[in-house]
Amino acid sequence: MKYFVTIGSKEVVVEVDGASVTVDGVRRQAHLGPVPGTPLRHLLLDDASLTLAMDRRGAGDWEVAFRGTRLGVTVVDERTRHIRSLTGHGTDRGGPATLRSPMPGLVVRVLVGPGQVVQPGQGLVVLEAMKMENELRAQAGAVVAAVHIRSGQAVEKGQVLIEFEAPVTEP
Repeated sequence: MKYFVTIGSKEVVVEVDGASVTVDGVRRQAHLGPVPGTPLRHLLLDDASLTLAMDRRGAGDWEVAFRGTRLGVTVVDERTRHIRSLTGHGTDRGGPATLRSPMPGLVVRVLVGPGQVVQPGQGLVVLEAMKMENELRAQAGAVVAAVHIRSGQAVEKGQVLIEFEAPVTEP
């Protein structure tokens, strides 16, 4: 089956055939499975071994964390992509629309304000969860439209923290 995977602003084509996958035309051996007793996944990709934290955000939308990096990932199968192209749905998302809390926690710091231009990887909010501080970063360049939280506020998983009004495009 063919999938279109968007990571940040980069899209790759992934074809899955059992334990073999083709990524942008390059055949690789892959296995993704759970880590028993944890919410983590283990990915074997050729000779590389990665432990991933994967959190589903919606239909085809995931937040994937590994090696200290969090990435927004969207996966769309070939049929869904074709239907969307015919209906015009989802053809130009134009970057992130919102930043949602990946976990329940306490807002430690808000690092941006309305009207501010943010760059990919820039820190937006620091959340404390399970006695650890987690900095949430921008997945793409954008302009902050609204900030819905303040320092000291408790938030729930999935709660909208920041809205973005427009993507920043390179000249």
